[in-house]
Amino acid sequence: MASRRNSRLSEEVKRALSEIIRSDVKDPRISELMSITDVQVTEDLKFAKIFVSDYKDIESTLRALESAKGFIRREIGKKVKMRIIPELIFLRDDSIERGMQISKLIDKVIEEDEVRKVNKDNAEE
Repeated sequence: MASRRNSRLSEEVKRALSEIIRSDVKDPRISELMSITDVQVTEDLKFAKIFVSDYKDIESTLRALESAKGFIRREIGKKVKMRIIPELIFLRDDSIERGMQISKLIDKVIEEDEVRKVNKDNAEE
């Protein structure tokens, strides 16, 4: 029961965060290519890990979000009905980069396999 509530609350915080960052935070360091990929609220609701992805400068975006943390937290309190507003922890989400690396590795293996097939066919002739 608690995990379902926690999951629902994480999604609600994610939705509110995205809206707040897009419309209310006016920091030029936050690029338009930034996205909140995931939010994980702890069971005791004291902390929320926010995973951020950015195609430009993730470090600059994370610094901007850190500096706006108090404002963002206050705005979440206005938009999401919670007794405890969690402390926000902004983290870099590198899952897209890891996915691209895995995709490159798969492409490399496929290419090597095709080369082996061609070499084997040539050796048989």
